[in-house]
Parts: sequence; structure tokens; C-alpha cells
Amino acid sequence: MKSVLFSRFFLLLPWILIVILMLDVDTRRPAPPLTPRPYFSPYAVGRGAARPPLRRGGPGRGAERRNESRPQPQPQPPPEPPLPTIYAITPTYSRPVQKAELTRLANTLRQVARLHWILVEDAAARSELVSRFVARAGLPCTHLHAPTPRRYKRPGLPRATEQRNAGLAWLRQRHRHQRAQPGVLFFADDDNTYSLELFQEMRTTRKVSVWPVGLVGGRRYERPLVENGKVVGWYTGWRADRPFAIDMAGFAVSLQVILSNPKAVFKRRGSQPGMQESDFLKQITTVEELEPKANNCTKVLVWHTRTEKVNLANEPKYHLDTVKIEV
Repeated sequence: MKSVLFSRFFLLLPWILIVILMLDVDTRRPAPPLTPRPYFSPYAVGRGAARPPLRRGGPGRGAERRNESRPQPQPQPPPEPPLPTIYAITPTYSRPVQKAELTRLANTLRQVARLHWILVEDAAARSELVSRFVARAGLPCTHLHAPTPRRYKRPGLPRATEQRNAGLAWLRQRHRHQRAQPGVLFFADDDNTYSLELFQEMRTTRKVSVWPVGLVGGRRYERPLVENGKVVGWYTGWRADRPFAIDMAGFAVSLQVILSNPKAVFKRRGSQPGMQESDFLKQITTVEELEPKANNCTKVLVWHTRTEKVNLANEPKYHLDTVKIEV
């Protein structure tokens, strides 16, 4: 019996040794590296895009990193307030230089942003000449007419009163049933020369702003005297005792002030020549409230030039030109 067992043991012994040797060799062999799963980036473009290495960590951390790499939307700045509209009221009347004066003025106003021209003829009806001119002016324009009564056309009396009042009435009617937008009113006579810088200055008017005027009052210029940002007097060559010794081209008024004072107009009764500006401004403001513009009223940006009176002594009464030309 023992001999049988020993014989079988010796038969199995080589196979047992072989198994032991194989197990020993396998345990000493280094473990193969982990093969990462392929990662396809959503930002890779094209078939030959590079594949990034496998990232270790949870899915939440990777998502946070991807979100951090994306550009964050920038906050939008608040919208800018609308640019105040400048309303320029221009009285005009028929004369040989009328179209020339209006052409020069229109060439200036056309370059001003957000400007509305209110052109008022001293006539019982709108003339064909001015109507054609307005149609080709190339800027927002309202064409009105208001005749001056014959009794007020005498020398020495204030002029353009009815025309300026007609412009004021149109402006108030326009904003009567709607909320008034920011705006500024300016009386732009057609015989003046204006710098574009003047319109930039007046656009920030809060109530009533003032500045110098050149070639007026028998002097090279007239201006408000300013100390510490306040008007304290007037540099003028004519009647310095006026409450507002200023030319019609030397001030602008906020639209809100015009609408808040519906009775403020240019007066005929009791008004003296050269006093229209004072009579009007007294109804809406005081000297202490005036806002100096043009570098504290030290720069001239408007000139009272006036076109030279033309000489038509040789204009024929008979044998006229066969072609009728508008001048």
C-alpha cells in the first residue's frame, strides 16, 4: 500500500513543482499600467484634433474647471441719456439778401446734431422762395409765418416780436400733450455768424445760459461779467443799466423752463427798443441764476455780422433778362 502511494507521489511531484515555480514567477512580474479610457474633448475640431490625457478626479471637479475657462459675460453699461434737442427760432423777412442769409445759416445748422429749425416768416402767407429753400435745406425744419402789424413797422420799434412769439407758441403746442424730452431753445437770427462750438456749449443748459456776442453795441464784443462762476454785471457799450444787458444771440433757455412759464412772451406794449431781451428774461429767471458758458464768458462764439446792404442802383426796370433767376 505504501509503495503505491509513494509511486503516485513521485509521479505528481514534478507537476507540483512546475505549478509552484510558475506562481512564484507571476508574483514577481511588475503589474501592467492601467490603460486610460479614451477622452473626446467637446472643443476638439476636426478629425485630427489632439486628445487630452485622462483627468483623474470626479466629474464635478472637471466641470468646474471647464466652466472657469469659459469667458464670463461682461455687465452692460447703462444706456446714455438722450442728447437734448436744440430748437432754433429764426425770424426772417423778404429782402434781397434773404436767401443768402438763410443759406449761410442753414449750412451751419446742418452740422449740428439733434437740432430742429423753426423758421418764421414776417408775412401773411409762406412765400414760395422760403418754401423751396426749406424743402432743400436738408435738416428738420418747421416753416411758419406771422405778419407784423403795420403800426409796429415804424423805425425805432422792436422787430421780430410776432415771429418769435409764433415760434414759442408752436413749441408749447408741440409738447402740450406729451412728456417733454430734454431740449434747449435758442433765438438764431439769420444775420449772425455762429461757431459750431456754441451749440455744444448751450446743449448743457439747465435753466438759462449766457455768453459773449461779438460785433454788437458799438463794440468789438459785449459779455456778462463773471466772478466765481456767477454773473455779476455786464460789459456793454449801450445802456448798462438794463436788467439783462445782453443781445438776443447771447442766451439760451431750457425747454422745461419755456413749458413751465406758458405766459412768458415778447411784449409789444411798454417794451422799448433794445429792451426785448430783458423784458423776456425777467419773466423766467434772475441774474443770479444765469449759467455762464464759453469759458466763463471769455470766448466769442457768435458774431452779429449783418450782411452789407446791397447796391441795386443799376438794376434795370425795363429790358429785363429773359431768364428769371431766383437770388
